[in-house]
Amino acid sequence: MGTPSDRAPLAERVGQLLDGELPLTIVAAGDPVLRQGTEPYDGQLGPALLARFVEALRVTMRAAPGVGLAAPQVGVELRIAVIEDPAPVPEEVRLARGRVPQPFRVLVNPSYEPVGDARAAFFEGCLSVPGWQAVVARAASVRLTGQDEHGRPLDEVFTGWPARIVQHETDHLDGVLYLDRAEPRSLSSNLAMAERWAQPTPQEAARALGFELP
Repeated sequence: MGTPSDRAPLAERVGQLLDGELPLTIVAAGDPVLRQGTEPYDGQLGPALLARFVEALRVTMRAAPGVGLAAPQVGVELRIAVIEDPAPVPEEVRLARGRVPQPFRVLVNPSYEPVGDARAAFFEGCLSVPGWQAVVARAASVRLTGQDEHGRPLDEVFTGWPARIVQHETDHLDGVLYLDRAEPRSLSSNLAMAERWAQPTPQEAARALGFELP
């Protein structure tokens, strides 16, 4: 893949990675870096290198395009992710999914816990699993804690689609892919999604493909 050697110190590897062209290469499912988990960020990169790395994640996420990107997805086993969602969707989709715009933000050492028992199930995809989507039932509301890139504490409740995004990206940092939580019978190619399952909710897909929704 042309990424720095795993034997080199982490800061050195990140520096070498950032010396290449942007956007960065996104790691695909099957690469162990997506499954081994991450180490907490504790100044390993230093302020200047961290700022460069965050900017590289931003550029790569936008170029994909995606609404989130975790460090392991570019081959770096650090507990860092970025999210951003302009939410350019029709009103019926916004209402059904609770999808509202999210500004660019950096999540450092994030973790989440459900708020309440409500769950929501929607089709979900991943930049590291290109070409496919599947229905994932997730907590409808979560409390996210951690820090931002400047070390300031983060303690915020997310609901709707933003809650889904932060769960998806934080899962990456624990070596979990969305497919691990997905309804297997819902797995659909992007072509099938465009032709059959573009509705705001997956209810029609559940009936036709034979799976249950929460």
